[in-house]
Amino acid sequence: MKLSGAAIIIQTLIEQGVDTVFGYPGGAVLNIYDELYKAQDKIRHYITCHEQGATHAADGYARVSGKCGVVIATSGPGATNLVTGIANAYLDSTPLVAITGNVALSLIGRDSFQEVDITGITMPITKHNYMVKDVNKLADIVREALEIAASGRPGPVLIDVPKDIQQAQTEFKPGEKVIPKRQSRLRGADFDKVVETIDKSSKPFIYVGGGAVIADATSELQEFADLIDATVGSSMMGITAMPAGHPKFLGMTGMHGKYASSMAMAKSDLIIAVGARFSDRATGNKKEFSNGKKIIHIDIDPAEINKNIPVYASLVGDVKEILRRLISAVSKCDRSAWHDEIDQIKRSPDSRLEMGKGRLNPQTVIETIRKYTSDDDVIVTDVGQHQMWTSQYYSFKKPRTFVTSGGLGAMGFGFGAAMGSCIGRGGKKTVLITSDGSFHMNMNELATAVTYNLPIMVVILNNSVLGMVRQWQTLFFGKRYSQTTLDRKTDYVKLAQAFGARGIKVEKIEELEPAIRQAYEAESPIVIEAVIDRDEKVLPMIPPGGTIKDIIVKA
Repeated sequence: MKLSGAAIIIQTLIEQGVDTVFGYPGGAVLNIYDELYKAQDKIRHYITCHEQGATHAADGYARVSGKCGVVIATSGPGATNLVTGIANAYLDSTPLVAITGNVALSLIGRDSFQEVDITGITMPITKHNYMVKDVNKLADIVREALEIAASGRPGPVLIDVPKDIQQAQTEFKPGEKVIPKRQSRLRGADFDKVVETIDKSSKPFIYVGGGAVIADATSELQEFADLIDATVGSSMMGITAMPAGHPKFLGMTGMHGKYASSMAMAKSDLIIAVGARFSDRATGNKKEFSNGKKIIHIDIDPAEINKNIPVYASLVGDVKEILRRLISAVSKCDRSAWHDEIDQIKRSPDSRLEMGKGRLNPQTVIETIRKYTSDDDVIVTDVGQHQMWTSQYYSFKKPRTFVTSGGLGAMGFGFGAAMGSCIGRGGKKTVLITSDGSFHMNMNELATAVTYNLPIMVVILNNSVLGMVRQWQTLFFGKRYSQTTLDRKTDYVKLAQAFGARGIKVEKIEELEPAIRQAYEAESPIVIEAVIDRDEKVLPMIPPGGTIKDIIVKA
């Protein structure tokens, strides 16, 4: 049957199992939106207040559902407003397809109204991108984009479709649903070397990243850790790879990681990195990081091997499959002496840093939230101190329940991601933990949450400053607080009401639990403003470029 390019886009998405898209209409995508209207019984579109929010929503949707997120925007400013969200998906390995409209092919390169070279702009932050110049290739491009986005190490793909290509007619032939490719390039010598190294080590430490969560390899990870009797720590993106409270899991490592986890990593003789990329926030001083120990790197992306940290051996391929093969090959071990040493570290006062019970502070807020949430509830954060406090104090039990901006660290990520996460879980209760700084970047999306009546509970930790930057200014810049004292006069309760939501202000500890209980039970958007001290710190902290010897536990 003959269809227009715009119809081919929508029909191909439906053919490939896409039933949810996010976006914002405009002149260069009117044809696509007309086809969305005709197919609204098969594919649902969520319009946000800003294209960046739509991209973050598609990102959050993909992370919790395991599906590919799809976002649509018009040309020019619509397309450029996607860029931060695309970059975020790229750095956090989220499968996402962005579809943008553009001016007609005859107008490309002439500085036409709302024309930008979005493929050129996004080339460094996409796995692949397309400028479609032949309507006959459009269906296969959409299929290929969905496959590329979800194959290997997932990431974003952009398809730019000029307006005349959307309007052009061609024969449409339905195709098969594409299956993402799993890559495995294990070399026998490396595998044997890895097995021998693990068996001979006396202090193995598994450093797990977001790749293990993306690969749905968390059960294999736990089995592997138990088998070799290893201690486990995680990057921020890997926090949900093991349940909090697991006897072998010490929590997040790195700049703001748990003291015991970072110390155990430093004292190990073997680090087994599983789906992690050794970012600078995780390693600190790179030379000292690997001093006196061997490092094995397991990852699906060969470009990550030896990129940041030289490794002793590596296995490139699907993390889930590699762990299964290792489980069948390594020896079962009892490393009691190593765990005795870990227990001593855990008994250190530095391993039990508390902000103080009985007063309103980030720890009491986050622990009270945890008291009312279920293990399945998704927790989303923006970026800053509140993100680190959530990583430290919220006890995650299941994979894909923590959605945050890791690699890019994008303030403004939270609200869009919370909406996408809520939709991706079928409208289930979702909690957004944010701050006054981050909330002001994306608060317009509260209108979207209200429009769709999404049960999102927003908790704003309000310290009237840009807390993380202020903390660095306190520790490293002589308390010169340049442009980090906000003291905005925003009335969050009235703001919530103006958007059509409910708002609660909490200034005393005795007000906290009733507010959290009420918010969690609400079936529509609700905002809690929790007022905290501006000088609360995220501790411990390893200074940038430092080592465990430089760790700050008191400020």
